Amino acid sequence: MDNRREFLGKLAGTLAGLTIAPATLSAATACTAAANPRNGTRAGTVAGTAGATKLARVGIQLYTVRRDFTADPAATLAAIAAIGYKDVEFAGYGGKTAVEIRDLLKQHGLGSPSTHIGLNVIMANPAKTFDDAKTIGHQWVTAPSLPSGAKATVDDWKRIADQFNAAGKEAKAAGLRFAFHNHNAEFRKIGDVVPMEVLLANTDPALVDYEMDLYWVVNGGGDPIDLLTRYRGRFRMLHAKDSAGAPDHKMVEVGAGTIDFKSILARATKDGIRNVFVEHDNPPAPMGSARASYTYLSSLEF
Repeated sequence: MDNRREFLGKLAGTLAGLTIAPATLSAATACTAAANPRNGTRAGTVAGTAGATKLARVGIQLYTVRRDFTADPAATLAAIAAIGYKDVEFAGYGGKTAVEIRDLLKQHGLGSPSTHIGLNVIMANPAKTFDDAKTIGHQWVTAPSLPSGAKATVDDWKRIADQFNAAGKEAKAAGLRFAFHNHNAEFRKIGDVVPMEVLLANTDPALVDYEMDLYWVVNGGGDPIDLLTRYRGRFRMLHAKDSAGAPDHKMVEVGAGTIDFKSILARATKDGIRNVFVEHDNPPAPMGSARASYTYLSSLEF
């Protein structure tokens, strides 16, 4: 299986000079639709049957189709749009400039609220990183994994929180938002302490948002609904990927596993989460996986 940190590390040089595109999850009608000032779309839900609601926009993290995207960014974005996705989240730009990415998104009618870019890259050249992000139209610059360094003690995790606050301060000054995307390590307890809760408690909500990866929360023993309920407003985006269940937690297409997306989305959208991105870390048939997950998620009523 590909290692996300290694993959992004190889792209660091490219990412340092590029931006990140915005992904929103809702559109035109119904329950709670909030204007997105950066890309002009609306975020929320649309009416379903018998009082239920559905996502109005579904996004995809392009890491799912990274080989296709690296080989031909334009063709990959065209295929993603043809499936029905409205938003994409980047994990590298396939050698394209920020302006080229912006123009490809416009050509295919796609938004890109968020991008994944390593914390080390963000802080190495924040001015360039954020300028490119604004060119593309991103709202969030999202660290996809933990920074290097010790993680054995609560103080280690407080140090990471300080790093997130520093990145968030830089992003806010540039008119953007900084976010962090979790894996399962954040839920491995240190004594009785859950590291993810240390991060949430020690980061400033005015500076740091979170992107909850539902699969990795469940894999790590966490409860997505509990987190959304106790930390209302801290999670602004979701990664939708599914688990075939314990103990192996084989990753499968959204809707093919055991995660209760219906209940989670009902809670999340009430709390103002605007962006949901499908992802599969290592699908055998990437575009087929993207299509299957979209079919399920776009039709799900909650």
